[in-house]
Amino acid sequence: MRALVDLLLPVRCGGCARVGTPWCAACAAELAAGPVRVRPRTDPGVACWALRPYRGPARRAVLAAKEHGRRDLADPLGVALASALTRLRSADRPLVLIPAPTRAAAARRRGGDPVARSTACAARWLIDCRAVGLLRLRPGVRDSVGLDSRERAHNLAHKIIAVSPATALGAIPANAEVVLVDDVLTTGATATESIRVLSRIGIHPCAVLVTCAA
Repeated sequence: MRALVDLLLPVRCGGCARVGTPWCAACAAELAAGPVRVRPRTDPGVACWALRPYRGPARRAVLAAKEHGRRDLADPLGVALASALTRLRSADRPLVLIPAPTRAAAARRRGGDPVARSTACAARWLIDCRAVGLLRLRPGVRDSVGLDSRERAHNLAHKIIAVSPATALGAIPANAEVVLVDDVLTTGATATESIRVLSRIGIHPCAVLVTCAA
């Protein structure tokens, strides 16, 4: 049966569409070449890093995970994030990863949250690291596609909230490095509002890491 399914719907690489593998060695090497420092138009106040620019395998993998239900890409994207974090983190401090929030409607349509999945996978590959799903979006947030910097900021203003902040604070060691993780960094509006919300409850991310930056 598996052979028949593969014949009718062959597995293709999520980064380059090569037949026969969900994620090929060439695309893995492409994402492992980073991270690169990026500077979004809206400055979130911390260093921002991306695995790659918003093109090529990184862009195609993000779109496949978000729009085409490629849940199998969570692990290779998580591995790429973990590799970048290994280079960026301090060796002697615990690491906490907080996934950026996703609209509830989008998560339902996608069968879950791709950002949360890849963040959780990254945490599993790292020593003394955990992923904490702390941020949520209030109802009424529009899809950001097509919005400019000002419109994106207005769309997200006071729409990101921290869920169970007391519980989250208890799960985050006092000396931990905290990194906000997302799939795409465009204008920086989501990162800026997320960090503002986290800072208000006493959590201060030291960096933003995304799969790709536009």
